[in-house]
Amino acid sequence: MTMSFLQLGWRTLWRDARAGELRLLWVAVTLAVTALTSVAFFANRLEAGLERDARQLLGGDVVIASHDGQLQEFVHQAEQEGLRHVTTLVFPTMGRATEERGGNARLVALKVVEAGYPLRGSLRVADGAGQPDAPVEHVPAAGEAWVDAALLSALEVRVGDHLLLGDARVRITRLITAEPDRGAGFMSFAPRVMIHAQDLEATGLVQPASRITWRLAVAGEDVAAVARYETWARAQVGENGRGGRRVESLESGSPEMRRTLERGEKFLSLVALLAALLSAVAVALAARAFAQRHLDAAAMLRVLGLPQRTIAWAYVFEFAVVGLGASLLGVALGWGVHHAFVWLLSGLVAQGLPASSLWPVGFGVGMGMTLLLAFGLPPVLQLAQVPPLRVLRRDMGALKPASASVLLVGVLGFAALLMAVSRDALLGGIAVGGFALATLLFAGMAWLAVQLLRRMVHEHTAPRWLVLATRQLAARPGYAVIQVSSLAVGLLALVLLVLLRTDLVSSWRQATPPDAANRFVINIMPDQAQAFQQHLRSAGVADYDWYPMIRGRLVEVNGRAVSPEDYANERAQRMVDREFNLSNAEQMPQKNRIVAGAWRAGEADGASVEEGIAETLGLKLGDTLVFDMGGMRHSARVTSLRKVDWGSMRANFFILFPVAQLPDVPTTYMAAYRAPVQPGFDNGLLREFPNVTNVDMDSTIAQVQRVLDQVIRAVEFLFIFTLAAGLVVLFAAVTATREERAREYAIMRAMGAQAHLLRQVQRAELAGVGMLAGFLASAVAMAVGWALARWVFEFAWTAAWWVPVAGGLAGALLAWMAGWWGLREVLRRPVMHSLRAAAE
Repeated sequence: MTMSFLQLGWRTLWRDARAGELRLLWVAVTLAVTALTSVAFFANRLEAGLERDARQLLGGDVVIASHDGQLQEFVHQAEQEGLRHVTTLVFPTMGRATEERGGNARLVALKVVEAGYPLRGSLRVADGAGQPDAPVEHVPAAGEAWVDAALLSALEVRVGDHLLLGDARVRITRLITAEPDRGAGFMSFAPRVMIHAQDLEATGLVQPASRITWRLAVAGEDVAAVARYETWARAQVGENGRGGRRVESLESGSPEMRRTLERGEKFLSLVALLAALLSAVAVALAARAFAQRHLDAAAMLRVLGLPQRTIAWAYVFEFAVVGLGASLLGVALGWGVHHAFVWLLSGLVAQGLPASSLWPVGFGVGMGMTLLLAFGLPPVLQLAQVPPLRVLRRDMGALKPASASVLLVGVLGFAALLMAVSRDALLGGIAVGGFALATLLFAGMAWLAVQLLRRMVHEHTAPRWLVLATRQLAARPGYAVIQVSSLAVGLLALVLLVLLRTDLVSSWRQATPPDAANRFVINIMPDQAQAFQQHLRSAGVADYDWYPMIRGRLVEVNGRAVSPEDYANERAQRMVDREFNLSNAEQMPQKNRIVAGAWRAGEADGASVEEGIAETLGLKLGDTLVFDMGGMRHSARVTSLRKVDWGSMRANFFILFPVAQLPDVPTTYMAAYRAPVQPGFDNGLLREFPNVTNVDMDSTIAQVQRVLDQVIRAVEFLFIFTLAAGLVVLFAAVTATREERAREYAIMRAMGAQAHLLRQVQRAELAGVGMLAGFLASAVAMAVGWALARWVFEFAWTAAWWVPVAGGLAGALLAWMAGWWGLREVLRRPVMHSLRAAAE
C-alpha cells in the first residue's frame, strides 16, 4: 500500500473530526489561546496608548521641574533649538471665600500659567456644575480663576463669586474638567485653582521660603531638535542637581495610577497563566486517550505496509492542522474578548487606544502550536511504533511514557512562553515553578496513598464495593497516579482561582478600604494638640492616627557630612537637598512591616528607615545618622528597615524614631481620620483652628475604589475562561481510563456483579480520587496564593484553615459529577459489546 503522509493525514483528520475524537484537544487549545491573547492584545494596546499619550500626560515633549525657579539656561537652550516653551508654577496655599459668602477656607493647589499652556494635550473646562465641557485654546484672563468643581462645595461658593488668594481677589469663571499634566503626589489631592501669571505678584504668596515647583515644558515639531534638547537637559540636570531639578517622565507623573494598572495587569496575567497551565494538562490527557484509542488502527496500517515515517508524519500533520485551526480561533476570540477589557476598564484606560500590533497574533499561534505539539504529540508519535502483531495480540504495542528528551524540550519551550506572557519574572516563576513542584508532590503522594490503601483495606472485613474499588486502583497504580496528579493540578488552579476571586481580591480591596481615613490635617501646633483631639472626639471621631511631625535635614552619615554631590542618583540628590518629614512613635504604625533588624520600643538612639529610601541613599543597619532639626542636631543609629504600604491611606513616614517623646525638638502634629458625615464639620474645624492645613481625600479614595472595582471586574471576566479550562481538565482526567473501565466492568458483570454494585465501586473510586486530589490541591493553593500575595501583589493574606477540608469535599463532588457525565454510558454498554471490542 502506497500513500503519502499528506493523504493519510487528511483522511485521519476528517475521520477523527467527524467521530469527535479531536473535540477535547480543540477546546483545550482554543481556551488557552483565547485567555492568553486577550490579555496580550489588551496589554499591547495599553502600552501603545501610554506611549502615545505620554507627552500629553506631561504637557510637553520634555519637562524640567525645579524647586528654585532657576531655569533661564533651559529656556535659552530651548529658544536656540527653535522649540516652544511655557513655564507653570504649582504650590499649596489657602483659598478663601469672601465674608459675604461665609468666609470658608480650604487648602488648594494653585497653578499659575501663561499664554500657550498647554503645549501638548488639551485643557477642558465647563461654564458651570453639570454643564457640558469643551477644550479651550487659551488660559484664564487676568483677574479670573478656573477651579475644580470640588472647591465650590467646599467653600460654599458658585461660579461668578470671588475667591481670595493671599492679597489678591479673583473671580471664579469656569470649572476645570480635564487637565493634561495634573500628575500625582501630595498636591494632586487638593482642589485645583488656575490663574494667569499676571496675577501672581498681586497675591503676595511667593516668598523666599515658599515651597513652589516650577515646570518648564518644551515642545516642537522637529523630532531631532527635541531629542538634542532632552539629551542636553538630562546632562545638565545630572551635573547641576542642587536646585532640585529633574527631567520628568511618565512614571513620575502618575506613579500611583500606574502601579494600580500594573497590579491589575498582573492579576490578568496570572489568570491567563492558569488557563494555559490547565490547558496543557488537558491536552496531555486528551492526547494520551486519543493515542490509546488509535493503537489498533495504527497496527492495521503497519499490516497494510505503510512505513513508520509515513504514519508518524501523518499524525504530525493532523495535529499541526488542529493546532493551527484552534489557535487561529483562539486569537479571533481573544481579539473579541480584549474589547470587553477595554469596556470594563473604561475611564481607567483611554477609549481611543491605538490598534494592536501583530505580536499577539504570532504569540497566540505560537503558544497554541507549542501547547499541542509539546504535550499532545509525544504519546501520539508512539502510534508509528505499534507492531503489526498487535492485530493478533492485544497485549503488544501498549503506550509507554514519552521520552524524557521530548518532554523536556516541550516543557521548557512552553515554560519560556509562559514566562514571556507573565511579563514578570517573579509572577511567572511562582506560577510555573509552583505548578511543576506541585505535580511532583501530587504524584508522590498519590503513589503513597495507593500503597497505604492496598494495605489498609482488608478483603474479609471491608465492604465489597470498597474492596473492588481498591482493587481497581491497585491493579493499575500508574493510571491512579496520573489520574490523581492531573486531577489535583486542575483543582489546584480552580482553588487558586477561587482564592484569587475572593480572599486575594478582598485583601487587595482592603488595602484601601471604604472606611479609610479621608482627612489628613497637618500643622497642628503643640498647644493645640489637646483641644484638637477633644474636638475630634466630641464630633464622634474615636479612631484616628496622631503623630508628631518634625522637619529635619540629613547632614551626616557615619560621621561624614553629606551633600547632593555625593550621590549620582537624581532622587537621592533631591532627598539630601531638602528636609524630611520625621516622626516618633513607641509602637510601629499599621501597614508597616520590618524587613531587616528589629523594632525596639523605647530605644533612645534608634531609627527605623523605610527600605526604599534606605536603598536610594545607600543606608544599612548600624549606620549612624545625624539630622538637623530646626538648628538642633539629633543622632540615631539605623536599627530596622521597614516596608511601608504607601497606598494604605494612613500616615506613613520615611524615618521613625521608636520613642514616645523627642524632647527639645521643634514639633508640630498631624492627624488622619475618617470625617464624620455632618454638614459643616470641616469648615467648623478650620474656624476653630485656622492655622491648620486640612487635606480632603474623599475624591482620591473614591477614584482608587473605582479603579479597583474596574480591574476586579476584568479579572472576573477572564476567570470564566480559566474556569472552563479547569472543567475540561477534570473531564479529561476522569474519562482518561474510560475504555479500560468498560472492559473491567464488562468482565465483572459477566462474572455476576450487579449494576448497583458497580455504580458503588465507580462512585467510591471517583470520590476517593477526587477527595485526595482536592485536599492536596487546596493545601498547595494556600502556599502558592500566599507567595503570590506576599511577593507579587504585595499585600498581607492568610487563607482560612478549613480551605483544604472544603477543597477535599469539593474535589470529591466535582470528580463524581465529571465521572457521572463522562462515564455514565460505560455501565449501560452491553456486556457482549465490551467483551467483543476487547477481543478484537
